Amino acid sequence: MQAAEIGLIGLGVMGSNLALNIAEKGNRIAVFNRTPAATDAFMASAGELADRIVPCYSMAEFVAAIRPPRPIIIMIKAGDPVDQQITALQADLSAGDIIIDAGNANFRDTLARFKRLEGTGLTFIGMGVSGGEEGARHGPSIMVGGTEESWKRVEPVLTSIAARYDGEPCAAWLGNDGAGHFVKTIHNGIEYADMQMIAEIYGILRDGLGKSAADTGAIFANWNKGRLNSYLIEITAAVLAAKDPVTGTAMVDMILDKAGQKGTGKWSVIEAQQMGIPATAIEAAVAARSLSALKSEREAAAKVLGDERQPFVLTGGPGLVDDLELALFAAKIGAYAQGFAVMAEASREFGWNLPMPTIARIWRAGCIIRSQFLDEITKAFTANPDAANLVVTPAFATMLKQALPSLRRVVAAAFTAGLPVPALASALAYFDAYRQARGTANLIQAQRDFFGAHGFDRLDGKDLHHGPWGSGLADFANK
Repeated sequence: MQAAEIGLIGLGVMGSNLALNIAEKGNRIAVFNRTPAATDAFMASAGELADRIVPCYSMAEFVAAIRPPRPIIIMIKAGDPVDQQITALQADLSAGDIIIDAGNANFRDTLARFKRLEGTGLTFIGMGVSGGEEGARHGPSIMVGGTEESWKRVEPVLTSIAARYDGEPCAAWLGNDGAGHFVKTIHNGIEYADMQMIAEIYGILRDGLGKSAADTGAIFANWNKGRLNSYLIEITAAVLAAKDPVTGTAMVDMILDKAGQKGTGKWSVIEAQQMGIPATAIEAAVAARSLSALKSEREAAAKVLGDERQPFVLTGGPGLVDDLELALFAAKIGAYAQGFAVMAEASREFGWNLPMPTIARIWRAGCIIRSQFLDEITKAFTANPDAANLVVTPAFATMLKQALPSLRRVVAAAFTAGLPVPALASALAYFDAYRQARGTANLIQAQRDFFGAHGFDRLDGKDLHHGPWGSGLADFANK
């Protein structure tokens, strides 16, 4: 029997779809699931693709079916199950074989797994896969972290199954060990922010302006034809247009307002904080999901605190709908700028040399945050590879100057109306603080020196790093 080019363990929805994608692109693949019935069901559903799939019912049979050096994709629940699967595989694998974790892993777990396999002859790839079930089946965005040698072994298969943008595969090697999973984590953090900002604009249209789901969906559909063209805007329009088959009303109006999360957004915030990089829009989005989960507390608070909502009124600017569009666009720039800034710092800290233009390129199709906007980011980082921040590149600085007044008007009107817009407001505050040449942290440094003798740097560079705070106290007492 012809050897398989690659193997896959875990025939859940994502694993099954990825395996079918691999087979459909002309690659022979061996598959294994710990439940034989799942393997049988998968093969029965594979149709004509079954000829390129080798079903295996033992680990030894599975490993023997793959051409050495053997790349094996693990598509199982993240965390301890992955470590257990690695242990189970080690007994049958040979030097040079490659274990590929394609789940939503914490990149620090990926770092630990690379360390664990040192000296065993085996190697590891942490592979971020974005695009959900549809992407796995028909073309995801793929972010690979590992040795360049291991990437070259799997590159033909992974580039064949990836989404394409203008014919270019949305798959790339991004650096060693945890680079791929870290980039996927930040991708998901940006995704959280993007979704929250869209939800806040939806809230303004629903609660501030009284628009129906259908009318709001039509607005989003129109925006998808312009600067906001993206997968998330496209599906937002579709979601808002959908009808509930039970009641006949808008489906979105029948859904409980409690958002779930699986941890990647939180990880992106934690890593940003640990590196000292502000990612305020992402932080606000993660916090908003946590607050949404407090449904019973919010309902009780509404009864105690009442509703101080006022009319949502925008004054000046290009007009209501255009202002909302530009506000969302400006805030979106902030979320992406923060995400790329976090990746730039991680690249320095972990020695990855992350290629920012490449990351933007492989996000242009297949992934959840795909948009025409990413093509502009690719161009910006290609032309300005050493830019400190996306917002200071010429193209984005110009776009931001045009859109920022709208964001300011929308946030101000939302605050006045009593409508929560945490992610939009965080993006605005980020812009205002980032461009403030003389901020207010000098007072914080003075306070820190007062109570903790932490010292400070002087504007004139003189060698005096502690303040005469006793004189200030004496002067205050005399008054």
